[in-house]
Amino acid sequence: MSLPTLHELHRPLGSTGLLVSPLGLGTVKLGRDQGVKYPNGFQIPGDEEARMLLRQARELGINLIDTAPAYGRSEERLGPLLRGQRKDWVIVSKVGEEFADGVSLHDFSAAHTRLSVERSLQRLETDFIDLMLVHSDGNDLHILNDCEVYQTLADLKREGKIRGFGFSGKTVEGGVKALEQGDCAMVTYNLNEQAEKAVIDYAATHGKGILVKKALASGHVCLEPGVDPIHASFMMLFAQTGVASAIVGTINPLHLAHNVATAAKVIRQR
Repeated sequence: MSLPTLHELHRPLGSTGLLVSPLGLGTVKLGRDQGVKYPNGFQIPGDEEARMLLRQARELGINLIDTAPAYGRSEERLGPLLRGQRKDWVIVSKVGEEFADGVSLHDFSAAHTRLSVERSLQRLETDFIDLMLVHSDGNDLHILNDCEVYQTLADLKREGKIRGFGFSGKTVEGGVKALEQGDCAMVTYNLNEQAEKAVIDYAATHGKGILVKKALASGHVCLEPGVDPIHASFMMLFAQTGVASAIVGTINPLHLAHNVATAAKVIRQR
């Protein structure tokens, strides 16, 4: 008996024209092990281990990969690891946050946005990035109202360097405003935190894309004994029609297979 996959379950990411798997692979653990909020420590996998994980994800029907300059060496490792596979992946990266010497720095200027996108194109060895998100520092409305980053991303979309743009924020007000002008919002939504549900609802009624971060609460979801936290999380998540995909950042092949099998089961039962 073959394992369930997500190949037949790809769905539109809002009105971007992109079709994405309902689970995406987060890659912070491919590039950074400092300042991360997981309950257990981990070792950054070597190239062969990472290559096998990416191959497994692809075979299980995952086509969405999420990275960022703030994820340490993630982008520069993915470039060589994904060589010859560009057509197989929808690549999401970010601008606005850098991570150096153990601390995050933020810059939402036009000049830094352009520099960051050009650098991501170079690192990822590609002519275009499917979706570029602003990596918010939490001051969502200030970034959208007073900084140049969103307009610069709109310009880069017109230039063909990115296919869509959006916002990975921390507030309902920021998420909704970002969707008014952009293509997609990345929101936190899990069994522990549902404060940004209004952003998902706005996206559903306006044809915009939603990606979910921390779908499994970065490994912190706890339920009563006998309840599978992955199943319970996905039941809640995929009940939301506005959600296109949930980003899950595992480097454990067994966890990845279980996540995919559970998501496929939950979505097919709907």
